[in-house]
Amino acid sequence: MVCLEHSYIKQAAIFNALADERRLRILGLLKGCERCACAIKESLDLPQSSLSYHMKILCDSGLVYARREGKWTYYSIDRSGCLFAAELIKTIPAIDTDCCSEQKEKINE
Repeated sequence: MVCLEHSYIKQAAIFNALADERRLRILGLLKGCERCACAIKESLDLPQSSLSYHMKILCDSGLVYARREGKWTYYSIDRSGCLFAAELIKTIPAIDTDCCSEQKEKINE
């Protein structure tokens, strides 16, 4: 049960990270290259506190990797986290159109 709860927490963290326009923009900036926090802040015109908040959510979700170099922090896409997120999205069940058709017929009766 504990393992299953941990899985749900990890899944929710990924969906939470993807559920914000600013975090999606950050992911877009990081796609293909590593960037320092100052470059992300400048590109998106975000206050430092806001950037820190969003980067923590992205890093905690496993979608982004952070590394420190002196006083600078560099961010990049975490490939394994993004692969996990892609697989997670694939597990969302498809809508059973036959089921929906049956419900529509019942409503129309």
